[in-house]
Amino acid sequence: MHIAILTFDGFNELDSLVALGILNRIKKPDWRVSLCCPQAEVTSMNGVTVRAQSLLDEARDADAVIVGSGVKTREVVADAAMLGRLALDPARQLIAAQCSGALILAKLGLLTGIPACTDLTTKPWVLEAGVEVLNQPFYANGNIATAGGCMASPYLAAWIIARTEGIEAATSALHYVAPVGEKESYVQNALSRLSPYLAA
Repeated sequence: MHIAILTFDGFNELDSLVALGILNRIKKPDWRVSLCCPQAEVTSMNGVTVRAQSLLDEARDADAVIVGSGVKTREVVADAAMLGRLALDPARQLIAAQCSGALILAKLGLLTGIPACTDLTTKPWVLEAGVEVLNQPFYANGNIATAGGCMASPYLAAWIIARTEGIEAATSALHYVAPVGEKESYVQNALSRLSPYLAA
């Protein structure tokens, strides 16, 4: 199981690294979570440089993909060669997008007829791309999920865990990272956001 977190220059640390931390709560020999980048190193919106754990072309073979957000997303979608490296397929992959990652999914044609969640800054661009934007933190349709707001990234991680390892594993991962003193209420709220989009 390989989960690729697409992480571009100008990335939002909360999107990529929080998801990475939660997804790595699953301790299985075949479970791999990687920061998947277009080159060997990328630098965040706040100047944090990280090394790629996989390269962008590997995303097409991943079992699940999270498209992270950042301040240079409009440059990414304007780069035809970059988009050409993203052969994502919801028929065989779980695909999730955080905030401006929804714009990338829209430009890849993956949100046709599907509403999305995104952050308030990106909302006008996603609307311009012809996608309805929902006023909620999380939404999923089949194998595609989107989340809006930096602190909604745990929803995407938990959704992927629930879809692949089950709801108990997702609950455990969320419980681990939830603030002390509000673990139960935090997990209950998160699961209330996810439950409508998880098969019985």
